[in-house]
Amino acid sequence: MGSRGCGDNGAMDEGERGRGAAGEHPLTGGNATAGVVRVGDTVRRPAGFWTPAVHALLGHLHAVGFHAAPRPLGFDAQGREVLSFAPGTVVWPDRFHLVRPRHRVVRLGRLVRDLHDALAEFRPPPGACWQELMPADGAEIVVRNDLAPWNLVASEDGAWALIDWDTAAWGTRLWDLAYAAHGFVPLSADAHWQEPEAEAGARLRVLADAYGLDEEGRRRLVPLLSLRCRAMGDFLARRAQAGVEPWLGLWRSGHGAIWRADADYAEQREPQWLAALLD
Repeated sequence: MGSRGCGDNGAMDEGERGRGAAGEHPLTGGNATAGVVRVGDTVRRPAGFWTPAVHALLGHLHAVGFHAAPRPLGFDAQGREVLSFAPGTVVWPDRFHLVRPRHRVVRLGRLVRDLHDALAEFRPPPGACWQELMPADGAEIVVRNDLAPWNLVASEDGAWALIDWDTAAWGTRLWDLAYAAHGFVPLSADAHWQEPEAEAGARLRVLADAYGLDEEGRRRLVPLLSLRCRAMGDFLARRAQAGVEPWLGLWRSGHGAIWRADADYAEQREPQWLAALLD
């Protein structure tokens, strides 16, 4: 399988603001990665030990026909990774209405299934090293690990692209799908984002149906809806306790409390989620 993981850092979304060096347009808005710029139709990002493995993965996706991801274009003279630019706007938070209709949840479920089926065919190169932020619930395939609306770019022509692949690593389909359900249903304790329980359950069912999840998978998914959120909260707590940035800043700004509240919300409603998925 190659190396399971070799460190931790983060990801960024791509909302364009300002202008940097000649021909470089800074892309801001992410929580963890600085120095991301657009140059023409490309994005330049700081590279890490995980970047060669991620580029191999992205190249595989395009080779097998999955194009809702950046195309890897190597490295520039400054040692930054070069990726194709995904035109559009990150849907979280200001354009979440683009994924709120149920037919968009159907599209999302199919997109995640297509992604996972493509990833299942991926064979990492020898010595591949991944940035594994937290242990997953298994090592079935290399998964995205951050399927969320803050990493989905929607363009004016209707195209979607999943960006910021730095945290791709070994995991399971259900671990990845649980994270997607949290962000896109959404399963949130925040009253501003929280759907009525019946609607949240219905949207969760639509997502699972579109993905093609069988009964066993639905039963196994339900507890992961809270466990995946709790893993995020625990990760931030550990990094904050160690004084590691940017995680310390995120913890202090309340991100850890948000993830733990969402974990409690999902766990307390497990009977409702299971009924929605099976009835």
